Amino acid sequence: MKKIIFLLFFGTTFFVNGQDKGTVFGGFETNAQWYLNDKTLYDEFYNSVSQPENPVRSNSYLFVNYKIKNWSFGVQGEAYEQDALLNYNPKYKGVNLATYYARFKMEKIDVTAGYFYEQFGSGLLLRTWEDRALGINNALRGGRIIFKPVSSFTLKAVYGQQRTGFDVSNGKIYGVDADISLSDLFKFENSDLGIGFSYVGRDEKTDIVNPKFNDVTNGFAGRINYSHGSFYLSTEYDYKSEDAVVQVRNQIDNNLIKPGSALLFNMGYSKRGLGIDGTFRRLENMSFFSERIAKGNSFNDLIMNYIPSLTKQHHYNLANIYVYQAQPNVILNDVSIVKAGEIGGQIDLFYNFKKGSKLGGKYGTKVAVNYSQYNALGGKFYIYTPQDYQTDFFGFGKKYFSDVNVEITKKWNNKLQTVLSYINQYYNKKLVEETYGEVKTNIIGAEATYRFNDTKSLRLQGEHMWADSDKKNWAALTAEVNLGTKYTIFASDMYNYGNDDPKLRINYYTIGNSYRYKSTRVSLSYGRQRGGLVCVGGVCRYVPESTGVSLSLNTSF
Repeated sequence: MKKIIFLLFFGTTFFVNGQDKGTVFGGFETNAQWYLNDKTLYDEFYNSVSQPENPVRSNSYLFVNYKIKNWSFGVQGEAYEQDALLNYNPKYKGVNLATYYARFKMEKIDVTAGYFYEQFGSGLLLRTWEDRALGINNALRGGRIIFKPVSSFTLKAVYGQQRTGFDVSNGKIYGVDADISLSDLFKFENSDLGIGFSYVGRDEKTDIVNPKFNDVTNGFAGRINYSHGSFYLSTEYDYKSEDAVVQVRNQIDNNLIKPGSALLFNMGYSKRGLGIDGTFRRLENMSFFSERIAKGNSFNDLIMNYIPSLTKQHHYNLANIYVYQAQPNVILNDVSIVKAGEIGGQIDLFYNFKKGSKLGGKYGTKVAVNYSQYNALGGKFYIYTPQDYQTDFFGFGKKYFSDVNVEITKKWNNKLQTVLSYINQYYNKKLVEETYGEVKTNIIGAEATYRFNDTKSLRLQGEHMWADSDKKNWAALTAEVNLGTKYTIFASDMYNYGNDDPKLRINYYTIGNSYRYKSTRVSLSYGRQRGGLVCVGGVCRYVPESTGVSLSLNTSF
């Protein structure tokens, strides 16, 4: 069936395009790696890193879209040869047609059949998206209708099964979302006020005999967004009906049936030269998967909702060693590790000292301060049979994570700009990763960019981290040379010189270059990959220690 759809699409595309009707656009991306043996690099079990089976691997994507008048069509083919890159979902294997869609769109109606991506509100109940760096593609295969009878009202309805590898989930997802712009409705001139409501249902029948939970899990959400001048405010509350808790992957607990909830609040003020933003979030048992037993998988497979870590997204390598992951899950199996969610938030503040002032100098100075902290939910937890818990809505339990950082950006002249940063972190590895230990770090970072002319520049970045436990102290250096608008050379090194185990005092080096021509970019590099979390937008995946040659190609047409 997939091959028939693929052939019909391309046959129609090239026939119509040959008649000079419609538009064809798309792209191709491949990320390949040749993994090498490295006797001085060790994995998590203290074994020397060796080549995996099929050491040459690649993830490749070809996507083609065709648009004519109110219609658009698209397909995406994917190839994972000889296997997918290390620690990608093993369901990604071989060559196959991955997604396809047909869409009809007018001013008031928008209908899609096939695979599609959607988000309700902040995504705490439903978000489907693709991120190739993380190996996420949780598109829904089914249908979506968007109805907008007037400018102030938008109604969405979706139904489908979630993508998993080249197949779809057993669980079925359906939902309705409504957005109402009260500002348009009541003709507010100086303010913007909107409200929204969502419903999401997940229907999955399990093999549990005499289940104490329903096949259908219902989620409800309401939200408000308001802004006036430089001030803005938004809030959302989500509720998930009672469902069986999964504490250990592939094990549905028929004796622990609990609801879930989420509260998100954001408020801020911004004007020229000054900005302040505060976010608060409380999560309780808010994991949501299209198949219950998928909870706990390390590939973000079958995940229905979007729960990023709401912390500073650092661009320094060392600040991302102990990176926080959101904690929406319930764990009651160990008396020393009990949790039912998270509570916390962050505050961002930036201020630009004016040009010509004592602190601003000729070109101005920008200071940014960020503070984030997240704790376990406070309450009563019972780990012995029967397991149960009661949380306090605004109760703070043990601390998971905190990060306070200051960043000063200074432009000295038309050629030189510097950035100086200080970061202090606390990371409860035992609770966040469910392993052991706590880590406190102090990190300093300095960056300088020198522009020789409009197209050529040199960027140097140095970092140092003092850590009181785990792998202890690190140092890092990055250099990047831009030789015009097309060619870049880069090199970096992270050295774990403070590790208590001498054989683990490793240099993680990388050298490489990239070339860009029009809409095509090619990058080639060689080096070592530090094992740990790789994160994009607050969502992470684990990558193992490795050494090898990497090739990346990305083009669009």
